Amino acid sequence: MNDSSVNSEAPGWMVMLCLAFAIYALLKGLSWFSRKQNPAECWKDLAYLFLWPGMDVDRFLSCRDVVMRPSTDEWLFAAFKFTIGLGLLIVAVLRLSDFGPNFAGWVGMFGIVFSLHFGLFHVLSLTWRFCGRNADPIMNWPIVSVSLAEFWGRRWNLAFRDLTHRFIFRPLVPIIGASGSLMAGFFVSGLIHDLVISLPSESGYGGPTTFFVLQAAGTLAERSRFGRFVGLGQGLFGRLFCAATLLVPLPLLFHRPFICRVIVPFLETMRRSLWPSI
Repeated sequence: MNDSSVNSEAPGWMVMLCLAFAIYALLKGLSWFSRKQNPAECWKDLAYLFLWPGMDVDRFLSCRDVVMRPSTDEWLFAAFKFTIGLGLLIVAVLRLSDFGPNFAGWVGMFGIVFSLHFGLFHVLSLTWRFCGRNADPIMNWPIVSVSLAEFWGRRWNLAFRDLTHRFIFRPLVPIIGASGSLMAGFFVSGLIHDLVISLPSESGYGGPTTFFVLQAAGTLAERSRFGRFVGLGQGLFGRLFCAATLLVPLPLLFHRPFICRVIVPFLETMRRSLWPSI
């Protein structure tokens, strides 16, 4: 091997991005092919496929009688979330060596989620709603959730929720019941996250799937007779149970190998590309 040779192995963050994009494109196409209506204007299909991250195809393609223009406050709030996320990402990149890899990786990851899912995707929702499309934000104030059912069903990543409800939950309910269908939906979500998170990390296999199985178990516990008796899914106790079930096993989802082998090298690549002198 001579000095001009290079390592042909792709970095973990690039593998993650390729897998995430491929899965997203596959699911996006699946949602489009399953649409109930085909609008005359081709631009609506193209807009849905390439310029809207949601999976609510029929709502997006449908016509609105009245255009509900977003308020100025909502525009400012979306811009604020994008700015906060971008700020966290920049801080993680610039202070990578000072923070230590694990902490910097978590800060950078939160920056990515805030700037993308909470910020940019909200701006896209506002833009399409301004243009008269049914494009509700895919993140709907998850922090106010009083239960896991509310968090996963009505507030967190509604794009993926729409798909699992349409292609997993509803078809399986007549076969294995509501509880079994709910467990199946969470299990499939865990497998997808294992593919995108653990495979690029080459470690931590099963952690993301275990995390989502625990979410399913917690949701079923909320709906059980005992759960209703002790107050799960409502009030302060419901909020505490929801927060604990989400946060305590979070390291199973975003495990240390993923942080250190995927997120941190991604941040380091950003630093070398944007601020090579630092």
